[in-house]
Parts: sequence; structure tokens; C-alpha cells
Amino acid sequence: MLTGQEVGVSDWLTITQEMIDHFADVTGDHQWIHVDPERAKRETPFGSTIAHGFLTVSLLPQLSQQAVNVRGDFKMRINYGFNRLRFVSPVPAGSRIRARFTPQKVTDNEVTWLVTVDVEGQPKPAVVAEWLGRFY
Repeated sequence: MLTGQEVGVSDWLTITQEMIDHFADVTGDHQWIHVDPERAKRETPFGSTIAHGFLTVSLLPQLSQQAVNVRGDFKMRINYGFNRLRFVSPVPAGSRIRARFTPQKVTDNEVTWLVTVDVEGQPKPAVVAEWLGRFY
């Protein structure tokens, strides 16, 4: 694996209001900035509702499957958590995101990824994370 070099970029994924609403239902987080489009349009600087930060993070497994193919002598990979996770900028409903993956550290049974989630047309990423994966 090419440590320190970007090895994959996912496809663009549109974050719909329906996805945001479903995530709110599953998590119980119905804060109006996520689920009330009219109020969010009137009262936020974003002009629309925004995705939950944890919704964006929850999409990382899907985005990573599109971007990287990790092969080796193991039966399974598991999410081991994060060393660092920052929500840098919002993801407005209707926008498209993609994730970029750069391995930072690789051992026989663990990889540390630098993950950057871009929002199409935005100068700052939505999420920057140091994500840990384990191999068994």
C-alpha cells in the first residue's frame, strides 16, 4: 500500500433530504437545521437544511468500498474507530459528496486512513478524519 499517497476517490453521492430525514428518524436527532427545510432556508446561513455530521461519517464504509480495494491474507475487516474526526463544513441537502482515502500507517493487522470528504463546489471539505481499520 502506498503510505502517504492518495489511493482512491469514491463516486459522487447526492445527499437528499429523504436520507437526512431517515437518519433523523433512526437516531432521534430531529433538530430543525436538519429536518425543517423552510425554517432552515429562513434562519440559517446555509440556505437549506444540512446533513447530520454523523450521517456523513456513516457513509464512509459505502464510499470506501467504491474507492479502495484492500486485499490480503485476512477473513474480515472491522471499523476500529477514529483517532481524529472533524466536521469542517456543512453538507447542504441536495449537495454531492465524495471521499478521498490516503493510508497513513499500515501494519499486518491495521490501517490508519486519512479520509477527506469533499462537498462538490465547496472550498472546504465536510469531514476530515483519521479512520482506523483492523484485519482479522
